[in-house]
Amino acid sequence: MRLGVLDVGSNTVHLLVVDAHPGARPLPAHSHKVDLRLAQLLDPAGAIGPEGVDRLVTVVREAMVAAEDKGVEEVLPFATSAVREASNADAVLARVRDETGVDLRVLTGEEEARLTFLAARRWFGWSAGKLLVLDIGGGSLEIAYGMDEEPDAAASLPLGAGRLTAAWLQTDPPDPADVKALRRHVRAQIARTVGEFSRFGAPDHIVATSKTFKQLARLAGAARSADGLYVQRELKRKSLEDWVPQLAAMTTQERSELPGVSEGRAGQLLAGALVAEGAMDLFGVETLEICPWALREGVILRKLDHLPAS
Repeated sequence: MRLGVLDVGSNTVHLLVVDAHPGARPLPAHSHKVDLRLAQLLDPAGAIGPEGVDRLVTVVREAMVAAEDKGVEEVLPFATSAVREASNADAVLARVRDETGVDLRVLTGEEEARLTFLAARRWFGWSAGKLLVLDIGGGSLEIAYGMDEEPDAAASLPLGAGRLTAAWLQTDPPDPADVKALRRHVRAQIARTVGEFSRFGAPDHIVATSKTFKQLARLAGAARSADGLYVQRELKRKSLEDWVPQLAAMTTQERSELPGVSEGRAGQLLAGALVAEGAMDLFGVETLEICPWALREGVILRKLDHLPAS
């Protein structure tokens, strides 16, 4: 069957269309993506403003038209931290439902972590042993650990690259004092969770998903996206530590000219790098591997698990 997953994230609204059936890997057929940056559209009261809601409704409607055009039989719509944490979330969800017919399922942070972990487990297989999975989104950082398809521990922290950029790095290039303060904040938040995971012992394989990690790995010399899904891509902590001060000294425009860095993500790359560096350091990770699959694939895989085999 042809499935669509509609991901209303903190940075983008992304419709991923796949051809899939139980027991087979989902094959991407179409991708429709719009940069919305909901995490940066919250007003001082934490609400998504009228302009942001208008834009969200328009983008969701366009995505559903694209899904119909591509012959999608069922769309799995969900929203993550930007909508989840908006003070007017119920009103936003109701308006999207009334005007587009789409009933967005709001995932909890733990659900995000667990579904992303499922995707990574399926990608790397049982031979990867105990997995530690890190995922930096626009609004939150997800961490999950375990041996099976359901992690033994999962956590979500408010350390998304878009959220932190809007709250802490408001000049371009950023003020060094702000960068230092953000670094302290990030590490303090992550340090509170380390004990929850360390009691399970050392992981056998450390994996990262998300656009932020992919861009950081590309900066550190990993293969381009154009080289395909099956090329192994790694990020070493030493390389990341070398890049962080360079990113901190650059303007957004200068970062956008780096290899693999998109213009829309350049502004929040430094915040993402500080989160990645802090997580790798505090969890004692020297090298991690980039996983091509993440939350969207996890949602699809969970749906396929509940379909009868043909």
